[in-house]
Amino acid sequence: MTDSSSFGKGLTGPDLDQLCVNTIRTLAIDAIQKANSGHPGLPMGCADFAYVLWTRYLKHNPANPHWPDRDRFVLSAGHGSMLLYALLHLCGYPLSLDDLRQFRQWGSRTPGHPEFDPALGIETTTGPLGQGAGNAVGMAIAEEHLAAVFNTPEHRVVQHTTYAILGDGCHQEGVVQEALSLAGHLGLGKLVFFYDFNHITIEGRTELAYSDDVPARYRALGWHVQEINGHDREACARALEAAQAVTDRPSVIIGTTTIGFGSPNRAGTHAAHGEPLGAEEVKITKKNLGWPEDAQFLVPEAVRARFEEVKRRGAEAEARWNAGFTAWKAADPSRAARWDTYWNRILPADLAAKLPSPDPEKSAATRSTGGEALKALMAAAPQIVGGAADLHPSTKTFVKEYGSFSKSNRAARNFHFGIREHAMGAILNGIACHGGLIPFGSTFFVFADYLRPAIRMAALGRLPVVYVFTHDSIFVGEDGPTHEPVEQAASLRVMPNVTVIRPADPSETGWAWIAALQNTKGPTALLLTRQNLPVLDRAKFPAAENLLKGGYVLHEEPGAKLTLLATGSEVAVALAAADLLKAEGLPARVVNLPSWELFQNQSAEYRERVLGKLPRAAIEAGVRHGWERWLGAYGLFLGMDRYGASAPYPTLAKEFGFTPDAVAAKVRAWMR
Repeated sequence: MTDSSSFGKGLTGPDLDQLCVNTIRTLAIDAIQKANSGHPGLPMGCADFAYVLWTRYLKHNPANPHWPDRDRFVLSAGHGSMLLYALLHLCGYPLSLDDLRQFRQWGSRTPGHPEFDPALGIETTTGPLGQGAGNAVGMAIAEEHLAAVFNTPEHRVVQHTTYAILGDGCHQEGVVQEALSLAGHLGLGKLVFFYDFNHITIEGRTELAYSDDVPARYRALGWHVQEINGHDREACARALEAAQAVTDRPSVIIGTTTIGFGSPNRAGTHAAHGEPLGAEEVKITKKNLGWPEDAQFLVPEAVRARFEEVKRRGAEAEARWNAGFTAWKAADPSRAARWDTYWNRILPADLAAKLPSPDPEKSAATRSTGGEALKALMAAAPQIVGGAADLHPSTKTFVKEYGSFSKSNRAARNFHFGIREHAMGAILNGIACHGGLIPFGSTFFVFADYLRPAIRMAALGRLPVVYVFTHDSIFVGEDGPTHEPVEQAASLRVMPNVTVIRPADPSETGWAWIAALQNTKGPTALLLTRQNLPVLDRAKFPAAENLLKGGYVLHEEPGAKLTLLATGSEVAVALAAADLLKAEGLPARVVNLPSWELFQNQSAEYRERVLGKLPRAAIEAGVRHGWERWLGAYGLFLGMDRYGASAPYPTLAKEFGFTPDAVAAKVRAWMR
């Protein structure tokens, strides 16, 4: 056994830097070997750049991971998670060597891919390649907006940069192209990407499927581009300084690296990408790096001392910021009060009172009343920001009073994501991770499929993102089945931590927004109609506020023989069908279930009281999947078992059986 107690003692300058970099590499090697699972190639290849960034340029204070003005770091290539974990440990975040030893194990704080945990210094959840790049763009947007809102000529309380590391795999995913395009268009000058350009993916050399002229691609999209040797630490430092000096556009540093750097037999090959080096290769790699071959999870004291400087500088940086922040608060108390509402997600106590009341005599699409509610809520809660994927004339989510976010108007609150649903979802997640803002995005419901990876990441990270999905059913009409969602509601309902809300009428739409703003434990999807719906008479029916319970008895009928369940636009159909059935001697209760997730959160006693013990029939213009939970084994489902069709929506209602007469007839036949 090699005596490593004094290893590295007395080293200074570049030799100490090399020792620190190799510490990062060997921590990654050891954790992955112990787990017998993981991706050593990226941590070994990116260690030089990451070390320079984290120790010399990244503004952060490990003693306070929640410092609002810290720089943000995103490891978009999340499979290289041991790079991040090693850095967090060495810098003094609450991640111990034992945590590194538990890499990829049950209950550990070091899962295979990073999961959003600000207390540990993990800024977002990454894994699906490219999502982190979109998150980083969202963080940079949030920084620009908050700087415009809170900074003054005398005090700059928001002034930080977002950094991200991407690999060859990230750049092949379409979401990155969308994110790069929007970032360049917006001129996000406080956004810096490092491209770990090692020419390797899982299958082998990138030439198998990838020959993009990456520098030209970035330049065409409006980025500042530098190409360097990613193992030359001084070149990394010069490139970072140059990137920081460019403030009118985002920057990318394309660093040519060797995957698995230091491994005699695996460096530069796809064998280094996604599997442990193996016991023998670990030994000869450590020898090649000048490391004690038998030492595991070794952090030399000289390295500890070097990273203590990072903690000291971080504490000093935050102390300077705190002093400036205190002066800013004293100079501008009203702006300081707004700061607390933004960063602590404080909403007005009377927020519901701000909601407009729909005209009871005038039917309306819930997308329209949703837009009216959004306007009122944005006036009351200035931290709400968002936009559409080029669809705000249809989704009704543009509030003209608040302008369009652009290079010249960073304080504007309407975002134009362009026809980029993939990136929109990832950007919204980044805004939510950044903190200080409540983001929403909108598109047609059928295009939720384009956001699905980002929705899943939001659910996994429990990010309070709001999705406004309009044109929520086959009643889109003439656009036909390509634009008519039949399976999307079911697919979102099966995702853990996602709250789906489909309001029944215009008066419930504002309450759906209230529910979304109250939900801080995950994303919320609002499903809104294109077609007009009648306004339910709340003097006759229970208050629209009952939407917050997720389900309630809308119509109770003495002597009822069955219960009709419905959501969204089909609730009015259920009420009308109940009237027909009553006239035929088959009285029915009607239950509105706008949100299964909110309903599930109620007590078992409440749910049983609402659902009752009578036979149940459900009506929804979508697929059956999931309805078994509320219908039981023998309930009747009236919905879709195919894609839609192209026709005016009244025709579709008739042909697919979503009219009161058709519903009543089917229920009557079923009850015989």
